[in-house]
Amino acid sequence: MITPEYVQLMARYNAWQNLSLYNGADRLPDSERKRDCGAFFGSIHGTLCHLLFGDQAWLHRFTGTTPAPRAKSILESTTAIADWEELKRERFAFDQVISDWAQSLDAHALLGDHTWTSGAMKRDVTRPMGMLVAHMFNHQTHHRGQVHCLLTQAGIKPEDTDIPFMPSLM
Repeated sequence: MITPEYVQLMARYNAWQNLSLYNGADRLPDSERKRDCGAFFGSIHGTLCHLLFGDQAWLHRFTGTTPAPRAKSILESTTAIADWEELKRERFAFDQVISDWAQSLDAHALLGDHTWTSGAMKRDVTRPMGMLVAHMFNHQTHHRGQVHCLLTQAGIKPEDTDIPFMPSLM
């Protein structure tokens, strides 16, 4: 389904896009980042917190070795890290964890099924590993798109989001 090279590309894309969004959000006052804009997770800050939670949860499920997310549920995910500077530090540190994990993958790691206990479904779930890894990256893109929209509405223009224009490919 997917290859280690795809995972490595998406890890680079994730880090690039997070840097773009966080640089844009840095230009807003904290009150504006935390203002409920009617997005699914409320605010820019809340959505970025949820996104970090999702990445940490999935990688913890995949590896069993990375720390579990601070939040214990999706509901808690939007408020788990209240301080902007702390959220940025954790985001960029975790982007490196994702990149390191992606670099360590071989094709075999993406085969077969993976079982985890879903907090959302309240039961064990088994799905193909390649699909779950693709989902992790799709989840990132989905929520970053929401933040991109909120930043644009606030008058901030983040970088381009097209993979072919990623600096590491230019």
